[in-house]
Amino acid sequence: MDVSVFSPAKINLFLAVTGRRADGFHDLVSVAAPLDFGDELRVGNEELGAGSQTPDGGKITLECDDAAVPVDGSNLILKAAAAFAAATDWKGGASFRLTKRTPLGAGLGGGSSNAVAALRALNQLAGGLLDERRLTEVAATLGSDCALFVKNAPVVMRGRGERVEQLADAAAVRLRGRRVLVFKPSFGISTPWAYRRMVARGSDYVSTAEAEARLAAWMNGAAAAEELCFNNLEPAAFGKFIALPVLLEKLRRQFGVTARMSGSGSACYALLREDFATVPVVACIRESWGPAAFVQEARIA
Repeated sequence: MDVSVFSPAKINLFLAVTGRRADGFHDLVSVAAPLDFGDELRVGNEELGAGSQTPDGGKITLECDDAAVPVDGSNLILKAAAAFAAATDWKGGASFRLTKRTPLGAGLGGGSSNAVAALRALNQLAGGLLDERRLTEVAATLGSDCALFVKNAPVVMRGRGERVEQLADAAAVRLRGRRVLVFKPSFGISTPWAYRRMVARGSDYVSTAEAEARLAAWMNGAAAAEELCFNNLEPAAFGKFIALPVLLEKLRRQFGVTARMSGSGSACYALLREDFATVPVVACIRESWGPAAFVQEARIA
């Protein structure tokens, strides 16, 4: 049996990094939302590509249509398969085929989303051995962004990102279905680098109390998604990658859109009205960042 699972990209509409933890991670308060754009992961019984072994020797293989994506044990899909086998005593083998659309090094959660897609696909093949609670627990062991993709809805993330709760309907309705233009320059930004830069700067953190107050004010009000957008990782990234703030300011000034960096970058997004024509914005992005820039319109799921 083959199983195909959609692996959505995400954007961080609100990201407040509040401080560094004793374990080296950072605490944050964030609102993240999946998009209707992303990768496709298929898992079946064929033996393809490079792979790894489950704890009981089952063959796990991976191939991808993007040569830049590693298909060895460093890939989160294979790590997810090993974690699934360890959590369930599943002894089967599987081969994954990943159709990659979400760009790498973008802050769009592509690798984390792939990991959760792998968990979901294996769970279907194995007959549903994990309920959502256990699936979330296993996902959280793979990376800070992974647990949010289990919900497949706008969520609030806390801690290092592993504490996830679905956004209340009254707030989520102001996000779902919104048009978003996602764009990324030809370069990526390493998430560890961005956080190290934030530590070195030392002045960009906001307190947990301030972050929670800002979030609560938006959640308990009626303001549009534009009023939620915030990211205090931007100064760390913008200090080195000047092309980002220059373009975002240009888009705000010329087109009146709310434009922000997503996560640790380098991808950015702009929220669009339903009647907004994207052609001039896309032309501005191409003119600023060149023809290699990634540009994709999507909607918040």
